[in-house]
Amino acid sequence: MYVLKVFWHLNALIKIFFYKIIFGSKLKMGKNITFRKGFSLLVDGGKVSIGNNVFFNNYCSIVSHESIIIGDNCIFGENVKIYDHNHRFNTNDIKKNQGFSSQEIKIGKNCWLANNVILLKGAEVGDNSVIGAGCIIKEKIPANVIVRKNDKYDFQKIEYR
Repeated sequence: MYVLKVFWHLNALIKIFFYKIIFGSKLKMGKNITFRKGFSLLVDGGKVSIGNNVFFNNYCSIVSHESIIIGDNCIFGENVKIYDHNHRFNTNDIKKNQGFSSQEIKIGKNCWLANNVILLKGAEVGDNSVIGAGCIIKEKIPANVIVRKNDKYDFQKIEYR
């Protein structure tokens, strides 16, 4: 297991080096960031800031047209997607020609986003919150809550023991 951890950390360091060359000042990355296979990052006109001690599991994806901010000590389950933009579709014209609307995404410190979570433009996750598997978030989530996937969001205050 130790060998795998070393491999993932070295792999992340190499990718971070190339991401910094490609995206330059549009990308800020803290220390001790790790991501597994299939991680995808695209900074297309926006900015991305990732804090210290952040872990991305397999097949996570981040695409920024405006701004995505991720706090320290966050963990992301497999297949988490973060998009700060959406296609416009105001006319019957070809959808790809209508541009995008975008809005900043913020993820606080010490958050856990479980498998298959999707964050859409305008999403804000408060510090110490947990977003349950399969949730689609497009609004403000308070700090210190658990969000579960049901017909509507069920905020449950986290009680530490």
